[in-house]
Amino acid sequence: MRIAVVGGGIGGLCLAHGLRKAGVDVAVYERDLSRTDRLQGYRVHINPDGAAALRECLPAANWRRFEESAGTSENGFGFLTEQLRPLLVLDPDEEKHYSASRITLRQVLLDGLDVRFGKRFERYEQNGDITLHFEDGTTAGCDVLVGADGIRSRVRAQYLPHAGTEDVGITAVAGKLFLDEHDWIPESLLIRANSIIPTSSCGMFLVAHDGLGHTDDDGVLFDNVRPYLMWAYAAKNLDLSDGLQSEVLRRIATWSPDLRRVVGESHPETVSQWHIRSSKPIERWRPTNVTLLGDAVHAMTPMRGIGANIALKDAQLLSRYISEGGDVIARYEAEMYEYGFAAVRDSLRAARQFAEGSPVARTLFRTVLRTAAAVPALKRAMF
Repeated sequence: MRIAVVGGGIGGLCLAHGLRKAGVDVAVYERDLSRTDRLQGYRVHINPDGAAALRECLPAANWRRFEESAGTSENGFGFLTEQLRPLLVLDPDEEKHYSASRITLRQVLLDGLDVRFGKRFERYEQNGDITLHFEDGTTAGCDVLVGADGIRSRVRAQYLPHAGTEDVGITAVAGKLFLDEHDWIPESLLIRANSIIPTSSCGMFLVAHDGLGHTDDDGVLFDNVRPYLMWAYAAKNLDLSDGLQSEVLRRIATWSPDLRRVVGESHPETVSQWHIRSSKPIERWRPTNVTLLGDAVHAMTPMRGIGANIALKDAQLLSRYISEGGDVIARYEAEMYEYGFAAVRDSLRAARQFAEGSPVARTLFRTVLRTAAAVPALKRAMF
């Protein structure tokens, strides 16, 4: 069986490794011109499920490089007021979580694979087997096509034209404060990830990263090794006409001076905006020899921090089923549809809880968090 994977992101590359490990003929087609084109992005949280998928699919040497280059998150998670008063602190998970640079993780995933770069997918023809057409005029054949080409997937646009994503009406502004330039940051913002729960309809997330770097065999640096505090503010109806930081600072004018300073002293070139999108709900479709994984089929908001992990789970499952044989795509899509779109719904709900809600509802939620902090049995039941 010849498998073609369109898209060389985290999910597509993990799938390719899993298939290659199982002795399956797999080719990856990536629109980037080289392996060093995508040198940007924040770190990504890899939870125990995502780590299990990587460990199963990757060669042992790649897995070791992942563990060596990734930081770990061992200090739990905090819910704070906008004045940085603690509402609830969750204990660390017994299973290991990783903080991985997207850039470094992609380089680890690229190692050992023969990826065809500069191949911008255009369309496919399906007549028993499949012919792929690329914008440079070349073609390629395969028995099974996997679209792993992200939220604007061209494979999905042809295969499931009624699917896609929709704007959920929430905008996020995110930035980085480099820690090697600032020694005044409160310890509570450095030792764990934190979610700020104000009474107004908005939210802020903060997490410190140690900035572990990675170089390839030629000494090319694939990550900014400077440690930083990443922050993200999200709300509806942001007016960004006077600048991203200016609008966030206006919105948090009554918050803790330390939070205002985090935003105000972040380098402007690190600050960006995201229009939060989420996959539209769709009915199950009839399986063929074309399928999808990751954001190409179930893009979700970032508020649960699980998008990359669900893509890795897709890769693990599809790789496993293809190596076993049988009615591969039907089995994969039946399972992926259930957990993938459940994650979409959970992430959308989390986004709305994070950035919406009346002052009364948010005050009630803060009370619930304080109560859970004071009653260990309730805390265990809730989390």
